[in-house]
Amino acid sequence: MEVIQATELHIYEVAVLFEAYRAYYEQPPDFDGALAFITERIAQKDSVIFVVLLGEEIIGFTQLYPIFTSLGMKRGWLLNDLYVLEEHRGKGAGKALLDAASNYGKKTNAAWLMLQTYIANTTAQALYEKEGFKKDVNSFYYYKSL
Repeated sequence: MEVIQATELHIYEVAVLFEAYRAYYEQPPDFDGALAFITERIAQKDSVIFVVLLGEEIIGFTQLYPIFTSLGMKRGWLLNDLYVLEEHRGKGAGKALLDAASNYGKKTNAAWLMLQTYIANTTAQALYEKEGFKKDVNSFYYYKSL
């Protein structure tokens, strides 16, 4: 198993996984939209995508978006997406992607790496907590649809 940063050579395969990730979160199918979204993220360099390879097959990905902490006066990374094909779960791919994200955060001198997940996604929560992520007990997150 190997983790690498995705490039334009990986766009189609990442889009396939991205569409499966969206389906997991009950979003309507839109492969063309997924392909356009991933293409734009990589072309604009406004996110960092890591993929995990098993041989030649991409079996998972994670996507990081830069954000900033005013109090810490540093960059932070929002680990917005993490997905591993169902048949490859439990084999260390998720951990490998989290390790790559953490290492990238350290390499870029980030203050922290943050993520969010569904309350019902207890399997992922167990992995995140095992890898040192802590639930925020001091803040609420609010959203406003635009």
